Amino acid sequence: MSEFDPNPPRRNFYGRRHGKTLRQSQKGYLSEDLGTLRPRGITLQDNPERAVVHPSTIFGDDRPVWLEVGFGGGEHMVHMAARYPEIGIIGCEPFINGVAMLLGKIRAAGVENVSVHPGDARDLMDVFPENSIDKAFLNYPDPWPKARHHRRRFVTPEHLIPLARVMKPGAEFRVASDIPDYIRQTLEEVPGAGFDLVYEGPQAWDDWYSTRYEQKALREGRTPHYVTFRRQG
Repeated sequence: MSEFDPNPPRRNFYGRRHGKTLRQSQKGYLSEDLGTLRPRGITLQDNPERAVVHPSTIFGDDRPVWLEVGFGGGEHMVHMAARYPEIGIIGCEPFINGVAMLLGKIRAAGVENVSVHPGDARDLMDVFPENSIDKAFLNYPDPWPKARHHRRRFVTPEHLIPLARVMKPGAEFRVASDIPDYIRQTLEEVPGAGFDLVYEGPQAWDDWYSTRYEQKALREGRTPHYVTFRRQG
């Protein structure tokens, strides 16, 4: 098994990869569980030729596959995996502390229909074939509030065009944020990448699970906003 390199020598990545010192239990999750749950052939180190990797090789069958971009502490991802055991859900998160938190939740919940890429979602979108993802989630992404940093946001063509490529026609893309300007940019940029707007407003989805970031936003007086798109085609 090749070692995971947290600093792949590739495209620019903005944001933290490490936070406060991990607890001993979290170190245990990383050393004991991540190797089994991490998909193969995604990183540049695992797959320098960038050969195609089909999601069916990750889950062992042709079940529907969902993608969560930046799962934070993993609450939403584990909730969805438990609620929909018939699907496979892949989470991408470069922040290793968040990865450790998710692994603990996976172990506690006993869900098995999950895969964890501890890195940039673009790594995965590079190698997945067209029309292979059935649903995608972007929940409370890093807002990059300064105007000069808006190009670092996920809702830019650099991320959205590859995402659209791997999503099936008619697949749903959900975005949740408490930052009005992030929602503005989302509504401006996502349709141009090949998505139709279905809904935007204050009403969450029926199966929504409020994350720690949403709870913080509510405590600080910010209003959550939810947007649903559908892949064209």
